[in-house]
Amino acid sequence: MLLLNGDEVRKAFPVAEAYRVVAEVMRRYSAGDVVQPVRTVLGPGRDGSLFAAMPCHVTGESDSGYGLKAVLHAPGNTARQLPTHVGVVVVFDPETGQPLAMMEGAAVTALRTAAASAVATDALALPDAGDLALIGAGTQARSHLLALREIRRLRRVRFWNRGHARAEEFLEWARAHTDVDVERMDTPAEALRGADLVCTTVDTTHPVVWANDLAEGVHVNAVGSSVPGKRELSADAVASCSAFVDSREGAQRESSELAAPVEEGLLPADRHLPEIGEVLLGEHPGRSGAAERTLYKSLGMAAQDVASGFAIVRAARHLGLGTMTDFTC
Repeated sequence: MLLLNGDEVRKAFPVAEAYRVVAEVMRRYSAGDVVQPVRTVLGPGRDGSLFAAMPCHVTGESDSGYGLKAVLHAPGNTARQLPTHVGVVVVFDPETGQPLAMMEGAAVTALRTAAASAVATDALALPDAGDLALIGAGTQARSHLLALREIRRLRRVRFWNRGHARAEEFLEWARAHTDVDVERMDTPAEALRGADLVCTTVDTTHPVVWANDLAEGVHVNAVGSSVPGKRELSADAVASCSAFVDSREGAQRESSELAAPVEEGLLPADRHLPEIGEVLLGEHPGRSGAAERTLYKSLGMAAQDVASGFAIVRAARHLGLGTMTDFTC
């Protein structure tokens, strides 16, 4: 079995390859070629921790097989100066069923989540969109900035983050790793004003984005609120957008963000939630006009992790990355 740490995952899975792999698996999911149950989430209710298990079987151009992601949200890690989301992605040999590889899950999650947002942005955003607002300044904000600059020419980037220290770290990182000018704003509304691209990446229960904050024609990638009870966008903000999802089944069962407008009477309960894969397959037209606001509500799918895992293994072998261990002994 091949073991890969986070740095090795990032070396093996550049942005362009992540985009290709995730776009393909989203097409295949919407075409019915992926077997994937809604994830199982456990929480004791005492310390805010959550454990999620996400198995699936993917069928792809290069790889087909079983895999899973197991991830633990440990909020107490913030005080320990450790990541709050820890986990692994495991893929199995399609022929023998032996564990093929195990890799650091946070790196895979950051790369495939940003890739999915880039795919959605490419499919739904206006062709000349390039004024980006980032809500949050953590790992997902970094990966989204790198992914979106590959598919749109970014004229301007503004961001907001609640904590000053992380905001300063993000600014330093952006200056060192990108050629884009990044401005820090004092409020979410200031960051969002006039933006035609938005990525929200904060783990929050209370919305920080409201309908009045969003410009006409904007495309929003909402990725931070990935479990029930979390919301980055208010009900009126969601209701003002045409919403698209990665998995309709997952979104209907897990997204408080999409449920809130229905509960508040702003949207009908039977509204259709098209999948990005359906847009890519030509089964849904996507954006219908220049003034339309579009929203990609990202909850993440095991298929994205597992398809990425197989691609990472192929690249790691080619590059000589990782550590081999005999798991059968």
